[in-house]
Amino acid sequence: MSKLRLVHCLLFFTAICILLPPIAARGGHSDYIHPGDGNSSFHGIARHLFAQEEPRPSLELTRGYMTNDDLEKAMKDFTKRCSKISRLYSIGKSVNGFPLWVIEISDRPGEIEAEPAFKYIGNVHGDEPVGRELLLRLANWICDNYKKDPLAQMIVENVHLHILPSLNPDGFSVRKRNNANNVDLNRDFPDQFFPMNEDLALRQPETRAIMTWLRNTRFTASATLHGGALVANFPWDGTEDRRKYYYGCPDDETFRFLARIYSKSHRNMSLSQEFKEGITNGASWYPIYGGMQDWNYIHGGCFELTLEISDNKWPRAAELPTIWDYNRKSMLNLVASLVKTGVHGRIFSLDQGKPLPGLVVVQGINYTVKAHQAYVDYHRLLAPGQKYEVTASSPGYKPRTTSIYLGDNAVTADFILIPEASSRGKLLRSNCDCSCKNCGQPLLAQFFPETNNGITLTLVVVVVFLCFLLQRRVRYNLWKQKQSSRRSITV
Repeated sequence: MSKLRLVHCLLFFTAICILLPPIAARGGHSDYIHPGDGNSSFHGIARHLFAQEEPRPSLELTRGYMTNDDLEKAMKDFTKRCSKISRLYSIGKSVNGFPLWVIEISDRPGEIEAEPAFKYIGNVHGDEPVGRELLLRLANWICDNYKKDPLAQMIVENVHLHILPSLNPDGFSVRKRNNANNVDLNRDFPDQFFPMNEDLALRQPETRAIMTWLRNTRFTASATLHGGALVANFPWDGTEDRRKYYYGCPDDETFRFLARIYSKSHRNMSLSQEFKEGITNGASWYPIYGGMQDWNYIHGGCFELTLEISDNKWPRAAELPTIWDYNRKSMLNLVASLVKTGVHGRIFSLDQGKPLPGLVVVQGINYTVKAHQAYVDYHRLLAPGQKYEVTASSPGYKPRTTSIYLGDNAVTADFILIPEASSRGKLLRSNCDCSCKNCGQPLLAQFFPETNNGITLTLVVVVVFLCFLLQRRVRYNLWKQKQSSRRSITV
C-alpha cells in the first residue's frame, strides 16, 4: 500500500509540473503568468513559480565577461578618467551585500538642473549579462567622443544620463536568472492589476533600491537591457483579465515612437520576421505581472522600455564587439530623444514671477507630468507629427492651455499662470527679485478709481512685467542656446 501511495504522489506532482505554465525571461519564450485572486497564500506561490529557471550556462561560456569585481574596478577607473563629466554613486546593495553602482554622465554631474534625466539598467536577470558589458562600453564611448561627436555632446550638455550596469550581481556571479533569494526581480514590483507584490517586507533589496532611486531622482525616461530576443518592448506588460492581447497604456503612441527610435537605429532589429518593425506591446507578446516597466510609468513618471538586445542570452565574449556595434546608435539616439523631441518648459506665476511646482496634462491622454520642485521644469515626451492641447496648472492659479504642433524638433513652452482673484477684487502681491527699481513693491494692491492713477499703474505693471521677462530670458540664455533647434513659445 505504501508503494502504491508513493506512485500516486509521483504521478500527482508530475501532473502539476506539466500543467504549470513555463516561466522564462522577458525574451523569446512564453512567459504567461496566471495570477491568483490576490490572497495571501498566492503571494508565496507566485514567488516560487518565478524561481524556475533555464539551465545555467557553462563556466567556459562566461570567459571574457567582467566579474563583479572587474565591473566595480572598471566603473571606478572610468569616473577617474572622465571625472569632469561623471561621478560614481551607489543606490543600495544586493542581497549578498554587493553595491549597486551607478555612473552619472553630465556636464554638471551631481547637480540638479532644468534638464531631463535618463537611466539605463542592465543585468536585471543574472543570466543575461550582455547589458552590463554594453553599458560600460556606452559610458566609455561618450567619454572618448563627447568633444568631437555632436550626438555625444548633446547628451552630455543637455541630459543627465545614469547607468546601472548590473542590478543583479548576485545572480550573475552564479550564472542564474534570479537574485540570491531566488526571486525574479522583474516580477517583484507592485502590479497595477494584481496585488501579489504589495507586501513591503517581502520585496527584494534590489527592488527597494530602484523604488527609492526613483523617489529621489526624477527620470523622464529609461530602458532596461535584457537578452533572449531582439525587440523593443513597451507597456502595458499585463492585462486586466490575464489574457494575451495588445493592451496599450495612455501614452501608447509615444511609446511606439520611442520603441521605433531604438529599433530603426539598430542594425537589424527592425527587420525582424517575428515582430513588425522590431517592436512589441508587452501584453501582446506575453503578459507578465510585477514588472519594472509598468511600475516606472505608473509610479515613477518615467517612460521605460524593455530592450531585448541579443537572441542569445549569454553569447561568447568574442561576439560582444559586434553586438555593441549593432546597438550603439540605438542606445545614443534613445537618450538624445529626450531633448530632440517632445514639449519642454517651465511654469511661473504672473504676480510674483516665481517658479511654480505645477502639473502638465495633454488633452486626450490620461497621464500627468509633474514639474520639478526645484526648477519647475517639465519634460513631456510625445509622438511627433500631431497637434496637442497642453495645459499647465498649479494650486491657487488659473490653468493655462496652449495648442502645440509638434514637428520633427522639440518645442519649448513656458507657462505664466495668473493667480486666482480674491472675492474683493484684489490680486496677490509680488515678491519678485529683479534688478528694476521698486520691483519688490506690490504690483497691484487695489483698483484705483482715478483715471490718471489707473493709467500710471498700468504702465508700471507693464514695465515691471517686461523687466521680469527680460531677466528670466537672460538667466536662462545658456539653457536656450543648448536647445536652439527648439521652437519656443510663452503662454
